[in-house]
Amino acid sequence: MTLPPGTIRSLIDALDEPALVVEDERTLVANAPARELLGKSIEGSDVRLAIRHPEALELLLSGKASELDVVGIGAAERPWTVSIRPIDGGQMLVRLVDRSAGLSAERMRTDFVANASHELRTPLATVIGYAETLAEEGPVPDDLRTRFGTTIEAEARRMLRIVEDLMSLSRIEADRYRLPGERVDLGEIARIAVKQAAPLAERRGCRIETDIANDLPAVAGDFAQLLQVTDNLIANAIRYGCNKNSSVIEVSVQSDASRVRLNVSDRGDGIPPEHLPRLTERFYRVDPARSRDSGGTGLGLAIVKHIAERHRGTLDIRSEAGSGTQVSISIPIA
Repeated sequence: MTLPPGTIRSLIDALDEPALVVEDERTLVANAPARELLGKSIEGSDVRLAIRHPEALELLLSGKASELDVVGIGAAERPWTVSIRPIDGGQMLVRLVDRSAGLSAERMRTDFVANASHELRTPLATVIGYAETLAEEGPVPDDLRTRFGTTIEAEARRMLRIVEDLMSLSRIEADRYRLPGERVDLGEIARIAVKQAAPLAERRGCRIETDIANDLPAVAGDFAQLLQVTDNLIANAIRYGCNKNSSVIEVSVQSDASRVRLNVSDRGDGIPPEHLPRLTERFYRVDPARSRDSGGTGLGLAIVKHIAERHRGTLDIRSEAGSGTQVSISIPIA
């Protein structure tokens, strides 16, 4: 039995992906996504005008149920899965399932594993090389032993920080759909973070100035995670925002009718605009050498982003080369 065109249209219009029904090598019906992708006048015309991919056309014209991964339908590099299913009466249902999101996620996972391996392999190679030297037979001068031992300790601590940040990211992602249930004072968290950052600020010659409002409304949050966010933002400002021209880091917490906002700003070198969209990517660094020398793992802002998302908050990064950087986290009031 051949389905009437009206029934077919009702069925394929319910599909989100591009879909068309082919009969006698012509496009009988196409839904809106298919017409948008393949051409607004494909209905009633030869199917070859709609599906211009040799392998997909061959499968379609064979009349058999099949699936094929292809690239190039509708756009040069766009990946699709072409799903072909026979319908009663010799009609064929063709669906185009977009694989872009899946491939992008897979690419991100591959890049993440490669980056994590590289970040761990570099200090590990140093540790192994120095340890082998110290393990060799024969006397080792005290100054050399001290230098090698100090380097081994520093590189081991660097690996530990990377592993701890990776574990932190994993925990945050596991909880990302579970709303935090504590009532938290973001002002108190900022004061604790400033106190904890004081030794680092002193070593770097920085001064932290605060502007924290009194009687701030509570936010629904995870105390430990929000403290981690604030620690990361202040540490970043100290590491990259203090220089000979400006040594002031400003931390403020203010509220309005619906949200509490934490701002951390510096007056340092700033960040060129082309880097801003990628700052929250894992292991992305504006200046890789400087970041590693300063003790950064390349995961701090990725952690900040994920924690902000878990709290239904927003992350805003504003910077201008030569004029400093301001990072803001805004969390809804409980």
